[in-house]
Amino acid sequence: MKNSFEIGEEVETSVVQIAGDTIFIDLGLKSEGFVDAAEYTDADGKLTIQEGDKIKVYFVGDKGGELHFTTRLSGENAGDEMLEQAYKAALPVEGSVEKEIKGGFEVKIGGRRAFCPYSQMGFRTREEPAAFVGRHLTFLITEYKNDGKDLIVSNRKILEDAEEQKIASLAERLTVGAKITGTVKSLQSYGAFIDIEGFQALLPISEVSHERVKDLADILTVGQQIEAVVIKADWKQEKVSVSMKTLEKDPWDDLTSTIFPGEKIDGTIARVAPFGLFVNLAKGIDGLVHISALEDVSASTNLAKKFKVGDKFSVVVDKIDAAEKRISLLPASSAEQDQSAATYLSAQDDDGESYNPFAALLKK
Repeated sequence: MKNSFEIGEEVETSVVQIAGDTIFIDLGLKSEGFVDAAEYTDADGKLTIQEGDKIKVYFVGDKGGELHFTTRLSGENAGDEMLEQAYKAALPVEGSVEKEIKGGFEVKIGGRRAFCPYSQMGFRTREEPAAFVGRHLTFLITEYKNDGKDLIVSNRKILEDAEEQKIASLAERLTVGAKITGTVKSLQSYGAFIDIEGFQALLPISEVSHERVKDLADILTVGQQIEAVVIKADWKQEKVSVSMKTLEKDPWDDLTSTIFPGEKIDGTIARVAPFGLFVNLAKGIDGLVHISALEDVSASTNLAKKFKVGDKFSVVVDKIDAAEKRISLLPASSAEQDQSAATYLSAQDDDGESYNPFAALLKK
């Protein structure tokens, strides 16, 4: 590091020590520089940095024989020289929104008055203009004219830059396959929006569970904390999708040891499609009865009028393709029908009226 600094000069350094309300930084000199800890304190009063962290600050001046640095200009250090340097170095400045005027707002920065257009106040907000009056905000000087007498500032630019930095940080960590913890922000018919450190990712309804989900409200509630895995990440478009289902054991993994070709199963109609019926056989496992296998229907039959979701439907497993997660099914009589038939045939045999080989077989 060099021995002297220009007012407003940017310095990249590291935190040497944190002592009370002061953060000491390494300047490569006999003494360290310092930054007020308040500049790195969040809304809950907690420090957002620690010793050893790399930071970027700007030189304010000599304060009591010590070199004072800042992350932004405030009313206390926003002299005319600093304002000009802040403009040249794109240094954030703090200001108070005094009032609403034609086309925007009057902002007081140190001893100067600046103009902030409506379009440059706030970012992704629906607040009315009057809501900004009286607030102390951070701005970037976008125009500096007439020795600082004419200043135009932007609050939006500051917020956009902060958002870009946040997105860049998240993009490094939230790659496909990364496990996340988030909070349910809202529920929609197609999925839920999950808040991840201030960023909203989509949890599609199909990725909630291996079981078919009809209503997200049956499983999730707003404010609920969940764990999920990133399955898609397009950070250029700021679109990220996550999956809870990925963290569950896939029921298809053990399918070949639980369901067998030729097995009869009393299932439930899970979905009615134009080409057939999807029948639920077990948790997370559906098979298809093709329309060609159904009795008393044709290719033009509206299956939705003949079959209802939730109705019991007995099938025989025809073919299993575990790799493609497909099961072909054939209609079958239900267990209740089989039992009734067995009872009837058994009674016929007991009465001695006739011998029925099928009834005899059922007795075995």
